[in-house]
Amino acid sequence: MTSAQAHDFTSLYRHGFVRVASAVPEVRVADPEFNCDATLALARRAAADGVAITVFPELGFSSYTADDLFHQNALQAAVDDAVARFVQESADLPGVFAIGAPQRFEGRLFNCGIVVHRGQVLGVVPKSYLPGYREFYEKRQFVAARDAVSERVLVAGQDAPFGSDLLFAAPNVPGLVFHVEICEDGWVPVTPSGFGALAGATVLLNLSASNIVIGKAGYRRNLCTNHSARYIAAYLYSAAGPGESTTDLAWDGQAVIAENGSLLAEGERFESNQLVTADVDLERLAADRLRMTSFNDNAHDHRERLKRFRRVDFELELPPVPVRLRREIQRFPYVPANTADRNERCREVHHIQVQGLTQRLAATGIEKVVIGVSGGLDSTQALIIAAQSMDKLGLPRENVLAYTMPGFATTNHTLTNAHKLMKALGTSAHEIDIRPSARQMLADLGHPAADGSPVYDVTFENVQAGERTSHLFRLANHHGALVVGTGDLSEQALGWATYGVGDQMSHYNVNASVPKTLIRYLIAWEVATEQLGEGADEVLRSILATEISPELVPGDGPDSGPSQSSEAKVGPYELQDFHLYYLLRFGYRPSRIAYLAQHAWGDVQAGRWPDLVPESERNSYDLPTIKKWLREFLWRFIQTSQFKRSAMPNAPKVGSGGSLSPRGDWRAPSDASARAWLDELEANVPG
Repeated sequence: MTSAQAHDFTSLYRHGFVRVASAVPEVRVADPEFNCDATLALARRAAADGVAITVFPELGFSSYTADDLFHQNALQAAVDDAVARFVQESADLPGVFAIGAPQRFEGRLFNCGIVVHRGQVLGVVPKSYLPGYREFYEKRQFVAARDAVSERVLVAGQDAPFGSDLLFAAPNVPGLVFHVEICEDGWVPVTPSGFGALAGATVLLNLSASNIVIGKAGYRRNLCTNHSARYIAAYLYSAAGPGESTTDLAWDGQAVIAENGSLLAEGERFESNQLVTADVDLERLAADRLRMTSFNDNAHDHRERLKRFRRVDFELELPPVPVRLRREIQRFPYVPANTADRNERCREVHHIQVQGLTQRLAATGIEKVVIGVSGGLDSTQALIIAAQSMDKLGLPRENVLAYTMPGFATTNHTLTNAHKLMKALGTSAHEIDIRPSARQMLADLGHPAADGSPVYDVTFENVQAGERTSHLFRLANHHGALVVGTGDLSEQALGWATYGVGDQMSHYNVNASVPKTLIRYLIAWEVATEQLGEGADEVLRSILATEISPELVPGDGPDSGPSQSSEAKVGPYELQDFHLYYLLRFGYRPSRIAYLAQHAWGDVQAGRWPDLVPESERNSYDLPTIKKWLREFLWRFIQTSQFKRSAMPNAPKVGSGGSLSPRGDWRAPSDASARAWLDELEANVPG
């Protein structure tokens, strides 16, 4: 018996995942011995695959369609023998199994889910709601959970808890608590699993029969995914399939696994002996529940009922060897790999940015904006938003007062692109050389660079950034305009901005909650969908191909390219955006983020790539590289840059991945230590 934390770093069980399965065995009507064999065969497959929890169909040991045969003593005796055999023969299998069987207690017949682990009956859950409409007449044979008197029963020679108020928990696997309901229980307005989730269950099991008619499969799929979203849980569903009686009905054996509104896996319907698996993210569920305070308020309102739940603890035996995660982790959490989803995401972000700026201009009565244009990604996207905001307001694009401000390290490439972009978009186009004013300030400071000495320190860099921003604000004063900021979410997370009189400040920042990776795809989407015309597309393609650089330290000449690389200093943005998403959105510990990053980025051939990423730009990162840049990210994000975020200008939030506004998603102290995060990284990530 092992704890999840003791597992190898490569095992999903060490990092808050659990593998689950929905099983659909072939059945024979009223043949418990055959049905037990089929169930055992799938249970063995599940155990060999590292599955922790497997759910089987409703009444799978007798068949659902036994009708009045349920009242025959011979059938019940055969079911009881088969259940006892399953309990005995599954004792050498790790994992938990929820099987369906009729059970007689107190002179009544209950439709039950029986939970078995390592030869022990952990509990028996009777069905709460018996359908008695259309083709269903279960009340003819069964009684409901509410009719039970006893809270414990004898099954397979074992005394076990009995009732619909049971929670099954494995303390050695943090967050693994499951609840069982049966078929109709999941269709009623207020479901037993809903109360189970409020009481702490993160995995909800539904043993179902559910015959098939036209359109029903889609409804069941939606029911499962919606339950998982509503209850912030995983939902496992297994319906009776081939072998059930077709006297009046047909059966498709639908198997569904959903998690928090997403369909993780679904089996092939009308197929026998199938085992559908998925890796459920328990830590993500816990993170979402922790942040959704209304979920806990709802639990408070039902606390009297929730107090009646009984908890059955057991130690889940985990697989002795590492279980590799099969779940796809997207490399770009802010950018969907699916083309249609990505286009919709880009369209939505674009509209949010435009709406934010137009509302601010309308509210203030200001009809002009000032913006600095560098020829880089961020200012390009901000300029596009500014131009289209003027379109929406019915104002001329000339009201966008765009300025390119070359400094000591500006290259001809970016300067040319800035001018081409302003012309293509039809904005006002201006150039201000900041070198004279920057030299004056350097001289006032007594800095050696004022006399031409190659001393390119942080003061030299920030004098230029400050001069640009100072000019923009005074230009806004002069023209009665509003300064539009360009800095993005990634730069704010890393503190890669000059504070105060620098690129950290503006009157309104349209890019503040858009990460660098998404900025790139927004521009690529604008080209691909011809949002701006062929004249703009050419320069946009050139900008997309330009290395990201602040261009503050001179190189060998204006045509030599930038001497600085932002990503060489702060890390690859595609990797740092990955780290940011999981730290900000879920609060994961560093070792888990590193594990997810290794899974997503470790193999360039694995998983889906957005089609806009050419093969030559498809990168991979090994674990030591991931650890290096995650260390840099944590130090910058936690310890050194919060003071910049605490003074952020207004900006629209665009995605559920979060923003760093102190008035929105993120409130943090400016003098925090990153030690706890860095120590956890060093202690738990090899390499």
